[in-house]
Amino acid sequence: MCAQSDSEAAAVSAAASDSGRACPPANAELIADLVVANQILFDQGVVDGFGHVSARHDADPDLFLLARNMAPGQVTAEDIVTFTHDGDPLDAKGRRVYLERFIHGSIYRARPDVMAVIHSHSHAIVPLSVSRQTRLRAVFHMAGFIGQCAPVFEIRDTAGDATDLLISSDALGRALAETLGDGTIVLMRGHGSTVVADSVPRAVYRAIYAELNARYQTEAMRMGEITYLTEGESAATMVSIEGQIKRPWDLWKAQAAARRA
Repeated sequence: MCAQSDSEAAAVSAAASDSGRACPPANAELIADLVVANQILFDQGVVDGFGHVSARHDADPDLFLLARNMAPGQVTAEDIVTFTHDGDPLDAKGRRVYLERFIHGSIYRARPDVMAVIHSHSHAIVPLSVSRQTRLRAVFHMAGFIGQCAPVFEIRDTAGDATDLLISSDALGRALAETLGDGTIVLMRGHGSTVVADSVPRAVYRAIYAELNARYQTEAMRMGEITYLTEGESAATMVSIEGQIKRPWDLWKAQAAARRA
C-alpha cells in the first residue's frame, strides 16, 4: 500500500554497516515466534509486501530483532537481524534493512514494558488515519485494547508538509513514540498503524483485531450512530479476552505451517 519512495529506495539499496558491537544470541523460540508472526500477519491480510514485526531481544533489552528488508510472508530465521535502539544493525552482514526500523527502536527505548512492535498498512485502518471526523475506537469485545480513541501521529508536526510519510529517522521515531504514549496502538496519518504488546503473540492478536475493529466500525458508520465500548468495558474485555490468546495463536500457527508445507 505504501509504495517505496525514492529516498527509501536509496537508503535501503546500500549495504548496511554493522556497528561492531557484540551481538548476543537470541532465544531460538523467540526467533521462531517472530518468523511465524510475519507469516500469520501476511496470511491474515494485515501486511502484504510491506510492513514489519519486531521483538525485544531476550538477552539484552537494549537490542531488538527485526527481519532484513523483505516481504513479511517470506521471512525465515536466517533473515532476522539484531539492532540497537538507535537502529544500528549488529549482524546485517551487508544485507539491506528496513528504513522504518526507527519505529521499533524508538518505541523500545521509550517503553520498557513493550516486547513486540508491529507496523502495517492494513486496509481498513488507513481511512481512519485520514478522517477528520472519526477516530478508531473499540466497537466490539475482541478489540478492547484500542480503548476510547486511538491517537493519530501527524508527521507534519515534526517534519513539515513535504515528507514521504515514512519514519526514516530517529527523530521521527521518537515523535511517533511520544504520540503512542502509554497506549497500545497509534495510527499514522495517510500511512497505517503501529501496535505494541508485552509479547509477540499478543502483538499479533492486536494487529489482527485492530484491523477487524476498523472494518466493523466503518460498516457500522454507514448505518448511523455507533455505540462504542465504554472505558470500563474496554478494560474488562481486554483482560478477559487477551487471557486466551494462546487459542487463536495456536490456530494461526497451524494454518501458517499448513500453507507452507
